Amino acid sequence: MKLNGKVALVTGGSRGIGSAIALKLASLGCDVAINYAGNVKMAEETLAGVKEYGVNAAIYQANVANYDEVESMTKQIIKDFGHLDIIINNAGITADGLMMRMDQQSFDSVIDVNLKGTWNVCKSITRPILKQRSGVIINLSSVVGLNGNVGQANYAASKAGVIGLTKSLAKEFASRNVRVNAVAPGYVKSDMTAKLSEEITEKVLENIPLGQLGEVEDIANAVAFLVSDEARYITGQVLVVDGGMAI
Repeated sequence: MKLNGKVALVTGGSRGIGSAIALKLASLGCDVAINYAGNVKMAEETLAGVKEYGVNAAIYQANVANYDEVESMTKQIIKDFGHLDIIINNAGITADGLMMRMDQQSFDSVIDVNLKGTWNVCKSITRPILKQRSGVIINLSSVVGLNGNVGQANYAASKAGVIGLTKSLAKEFASRNVRVNAVAPGYVKSDMTAKLSEEITEKVLENIPLGQLGEVEDIANAVAFLVSDEARYITGQVLVVDGGMAI
């Protein structure tokens, strides 16, 4: 798989899955625009790693939940790089809690970033990407968006919404040769899962047929395949990368 000459935007690209995706795309020759919300230090660390592959790269600060910031960012990226071919909507947050205790702010903030943020980015690039009649959009959903999860009504709703958005845009954009797919990760080793107690981790592993947590690189590899020409006939699909958890 080669992505030479392509330009990708990775939202939430400063750490975790987003950083792994940025590095993977760079390793395939893709220029990368790295979006981050607030942690400039981590964004710069990812930028340094990306540039080691000899590609062009830059960081852009924007809150994906704010459409004006997103539109300004995507316009600047196209100005800086000349075009935008690959969009990875990875930015996301959690605010877990049982429904009985979940307040409106916890629900709204997760929907605003995870679902509305994905819509904001897609909306901001719709005209230029359809005009160039080529491109790929990958939206990060979650196995929770497929199966639900106790204490994550807000997160599950946002990620289920991402799947509906993905399928709708795939139908709208197909005539312009723009593919839209989703990747639904299961439990992956990250800052978030590192906070889980040993007891909870054991329970999680009991529900994963492969018996282990995933690595961020597993998600990045799935994304790399879907944006490549090897996946040219795939659109509107949800690729679940969860070790069998959703079987």
